[in-house]
Amino acid sequence: MRDLRDAGIGAETVARMVREGMVVRVARGLYQLTDAMPDPRRSFAEASALVPKGVICLTSALQFHELTLQMPSAVWIAIERTGWKPKVEYPPIRFVRFGSKALKEGVKRHSIDGIEVPIFEPAKTIVDCFRYRNKIGLDIALEGLREGLRTKRATPDQLWEFARSARVWSVMRPYVEAMVADGA
Repeated sequence: MRDLRDAGIGAETVARMVREGMVVRVARGLYQLTDAMPDPRRSFAEASALVPKGVICLTSALQFHELTLQMPSAVWIAIERTGWKPKVEYPPIRFVRFGSKALKEGVKRHSIDGIEVPIFEPAKTIVDCFRYRNKIGLDIALEGLREGLRTKRATPDQLWEFARSARVWSVMRPYVEAMVADGA
């Protein structure tokens, strides 16, 4: 709604467009054209607009970077450990809490549907998947690691740097060494 207002479109005009079926209200403050093509990345933009201090992470970030075949049922967003957790009806969001340092490192901003969306870079995402392997599953973390190394979107040095900071290198090391030896 804020973007529409900035473009000079008033609330009454938007309400009329919704009544006439030109626009669909998908959530409070979020509108979309009725004939808009479905795009899995749009949910990242919508979630980012509703949680401005959050960062897309875990399987959602893996999917964005094309490092997994998994389609998460909800958008995974990292928020500050002591921060406010917003109540969001749509899109479905799963929150994980990160410390302030972990929330700031490895963040890249991408433009999706005109919205600047913060998403963790591939190496940081893979490390976080190992860090939260009990929540998302070790198989997803291993798939992300395998694809990250195979496509060269993450190097062992980058993984080591982020894993050392997150204190999960001892968990990741055997998997990284095995995949590098196999030429993953």
